[in-house]
Amino acid sequence: MWFKHCHLYRCHDVEILPLEDLETALAEFAFRPVSPREARRVGWSAPAGRRGDQRAHEIQGHRLLSMLRQERLLPAAVVNDEVNERSEVREQADGQPLSRRERQLLKEQVMEELLPQAFTRTQRVELWWDTRKRLIGINASSRKRAEEVLDLLRQTLGSLKVTPLATKTPPSRGMTQWLSDPASRPASLMLGDQVELRAAEDEGVLRARQVDLDSEEIQSLLENGRQASQLSLGSEGQLRVMLHDDLTLKSLKFDDALLDEASQSDDGDDPIVSLETDFALMSQTLATFVDQLIEWLGGEADPAAPTP
Repeated sequence: MWFKHCHLYRCHDVEILPLEDLETALAEFAFRPVSPREARRVGWSAPAGRRGDQRAHEIQGHRLLSMLRQERLLPAAVVNDEVNERSEVREQADGQPLSRRERQLLKEQVMEELLPQAFTRTQRVELWWDTRKRLIGINASSRKRAEEVLDLLRQTLGSLKVTPLATKTPPSRGMTQWLSDPASRPASLMLGDQVELRAAEDEGVLRARQVDLDSEEIQSLLENGRQASQLSLGSEGQLRVMLHDDLTLKSLKFDDALLDEASQSDDGDDPIVSLETDFALMSQTLATFVDQLIEWLGGEADPAAPTP
């Protein structure tokens, strides 16, 4: 259940429902499998899967929700081949090519016929909600998928005003500064060994792994105007991440001591207790790290203020 990625959002003027009321609201938007005629469906599920029936868990103000997303996989190549084959038959019969409108209608017909035969793929996306600090983190590989979870939460609650978390110092500027000036690095910041550098005039992207980020080669690239768009870093005893220039945290790796603490906890082989133990450790660690990250980057920015 430990997050692999984390898209961060700040909540504004959001009413925090009691857990019981939230559970009722989530039940109204519970997940159900896609029907033969549906291409996609999302809904809330128990974070513990089949091992539990709670759709929301709360530990010391931290809430855990889980969205299931199911879609039918209909490859575009399969659809196009069928459309082309039927188009040829129609054109030969009519003695003239199909119009764009007719071809579009034919494509829609093909998709409707093939959809019930398509395989389905189901994905789980977890949401962490720090109700005390009004912070939401979503374990999704893309911003698009994270926004999908927020849309579902917005429907569930009736309204939800959130903005992507932003800092006064743009992450790219902060990461570049930490690389070019070691003295500027916060004392608690641990530099990793991966970086992505972008040129100011769109001259391509350079990605480096398992390198000394203080090496002459990296410093030379920075002196020539490249900016850091991704940087591996961490905080001792907490976690390591790949920080992106939109403040997304990717490739999270929690400290071994935390994972050991979770595995050694006495949960009595109860899957719910085990889930909540993991979540408690993870959420506290993430909350602490996000606070540090905001501090490293000069504090939190006003979402209404222009980007410097």
